[in-house]
Amino acid sequence: MIHVLKHVPRKKKLIVAGCLPLINFERLQKEVRFNGAVGPAIGDRIEDIVNRISKGEKVVELEEAESSFPSLDLPRLRSSPVISIIPISYGCSGSCAYCCVRFARGRLRSYGIDEIVEKAKSDLASGVHELWLVSQDTGCYGRDRDTNLAELLKALCRIEGDFRIRVGMMTPNMAEDILEDLIEAYEDEHIFKFVHLPMQSGDDEVLKRMRRFYTARDFRRMVDAFRASFPEITLSTDVICGFPGESENAFKKTLQLIEDVKPDIVNVSKFFARPKTAAAEMKKDFVSLTEIRRRSNTMDMLAKKLALEKNKRCVGWTGEVLVDEVGKVSGSWISRNYAYKPIAIRSPRKWLGSILTVKVVNAFSTHLEGEIVQ
Repeated sequence: MIHVLKHVPRKKKLIVAGCLPLINFERLQKEVRFNGAVGPAIGDRIEDIVNRISKGEKVVELEEAESSFPSLDLPRLRSSPVISIIPISYGCSGSCAYCCVRFARGRLRSYGIDEIVEKAKSDLASGVHELWLVSQDTGCYGRDRDTNLAELLKALCRIEGDFRIRVGMMTPNMAEDILEDLIEAYEDEHIFKFVHLPMQSGDDEVLKRMRRFYTARDFRRMVDAFRASFPEITLSTDVICGFPGESENAFKKTLQLIEDVKPDIVNVSKFFARPKTAAAEMKKDFVSLTEIRRRSNTMDMLAKKLALEKNKRCVGWTGEVLVDEVGKVSGSWISRNYAYKPIAIRSPRKWLGSILTVKVVNAFSTHLEGEIVQ
């Protein structure tokens, strides 16, 4: 990120906003010429900051993360007119050894259920068909308000209308104690049968070092519970390759768990020490960059192989989809079925926001290809 900012022309006014200024302001000052630096939740104050900078003032406003809590009513520019991204909380209650975002966003602060429901109703009335619930960890939603994610989902599903909800990432330990209620909430047809459960490692000792408060068996049990109720649910997970102290045997355990669980999506990350984190202090246990690259390549190859195998099973499926994206190729559209599987279709007509019946005719590791039936 920083190396990109170095090339901004001097005549341009540059404001660096978000987590970066709070996480590593010292490096930012050394390496980048900027006119303003603000935190991740500056909200409606950004207008005043832009005006001050345009008049020649240099502005640095890095308020404490604990006090940042932007309103849900702030104006937003949507990347898709049919998708609304709704933050349900700020901060988190975790303490992962590799995470620096928690320094910038602070403790968990959840929005109220009524507040989120009103935001959803407003967006749906404006033509939105798909709601994305996002957070650093949706699983810990409401723990500061004596409620939880399952209760929020049930409230949103009581809204009248034809729309879908995509639930964002939830850590296994945060979702485990509400698992029964969560699966009950997922039964509603408004919710995409999609779950993002980050695994990070298949080795319990590595998970301890990461400060992930669950075991490989806990992760597997969560997956089994969701699949018992929704056999065709799309499972997305995350893996970090080369965390300090990860032995070759520990890496093999992670490969084996991925092979056993067979996720639809695996987000593979190479370990990189973030400033001020506990993992950055584990230097004597660092894995070499060459080995990290080898492990991530191996994991990536396995993930693509499994994804292709899973997607091939969908060939021949026929059913309803919601078109929610314009494709990268001219005349193409991306649609999603009940399990949030991306199905690319081609048509000269404009289908964004439409519900169609399609048949899957081809499969790739990243997506499916379909033909419009109706």
